[in-house]
Amino acid sequence: MLGPIGVTELIIILVIVVILFGVNKLPKLGKGLGDGIRNFKESMRAGQDDASSDKRSNDDTPSEPK
Repeated sequence: MLGPIGVTELIIILVIVVILFGVNKLPKLGKGLGDGIRNFKESMRAGQDDASSDKRSNDDTPSEPK
């Protein structure tokens, strides 16, 4: 049904984006998209760092006797 996106489809999408946003707004749109992706990656990295530090702190504490 739906296969991979080919060159023709990408060109059509690019033309539609240019028509909708105009040539002048594309750099701003790209910058905003790049900033969003960068912030997402930083948040994911911080979440992984927090999770690994929590795991290390849990491994260091002795378990309570039952």
